[in-house]
Amino acid sequence: MTGMGTALPTPAAASTVSAARPFTAAPSARQPFGDHLRYWRRHRRLTQLDLAHEANVSTRHLSFVETGRASPSREMVLRLSQRLEIPLRARNALLVAAGFAPMYHARALDDPALAAAQGAVALVLEAHAPCPALAVDRHWNLVSHNRTVPLLLAGADADLLQPPVNVLRLALHPRGLAPRIANLGDWRAHLLERVRRQIGASADPALAALLQELEAYPDPDDAADKPVDAPLDSAGIVVPLKLRTEAGLLSFISTTTVFGTPVEVTLQELALETFFPADPATADVLRRWA
Repeated sequence: MTGMGTALPTPAAASTVSAARPFTAAPSARQPFGDHLRYWRRHRRLTQLDLAHEANVSTRHLSFVETGRASPSREMVLRLSQRLEIPLRARNALLVAAGFAPMYHARALDDPALAAAQGAVALVLEAHAPCPALAVDRHWNLVSHNRTVPLLLAGADADLLQPPVNVLRLALHPRGLAPRIANLGDWRAHLLERVRRQIGASADPALAALLQELEAYPDPDDAADKPVDAPLDSAGIVVPLKLRTEAGLLSFISTTTVFGTPVEVTLQELALETFFPADPATADVLRRWA
């Protein structure tokens, strides 16, 4: 989110993945089950022998299922999905492709059935104040936040604050927070690596498109006057977020919290990002804000 007059791609323009890192989306639910199984097995870099051993099935039967010569049972679909660590949303697609009904609900967070989860999210976010905390969905769109978060967004372009707010775009866009992030190169690299790991786990084409967009934003590490051998942070153990504000330079370390045993798509895809003061000066500012 930092914008110094550079022409930037819009989200719509970032519809394909960089040729340097090709990405193939998972098959649709209408494609045969074997296509899904082959895709995820290769995505996890497993041979048929590897997967057969981990799922406790014969290699011959697994081969027949993958080529369409045999149909999997519902139990087999779920077992293979578990061994391949396939996200719940994609497991539903596998079940449909195999001729079964989807198993995992995908409700909106404000659905009455998720009232307990919604209450837990609100409790965590507000209890974390005056430290900033927010909840995001699988594509890093803002779901909820506590009262401290808006205080950190001063100066961001109004267009970037229109729902749905994508927090990665807001953080790295030249017209967002990027001009105020003192260690933008390190923070940018940290966020991009997190997205790459998510893509590896989920095979989500929307995340791949978002990654391409973010990578096209100006990279401060390309600057000729970049400090040589600059440390990631004073402690050398984490990558902090160092943000310039009217109250001075604030430094935060972040943690991510997810639901431990979700059996609902929305909850599996929800993450709580909580920030803690990384130095006494930041802690003092937060106390005054409280």
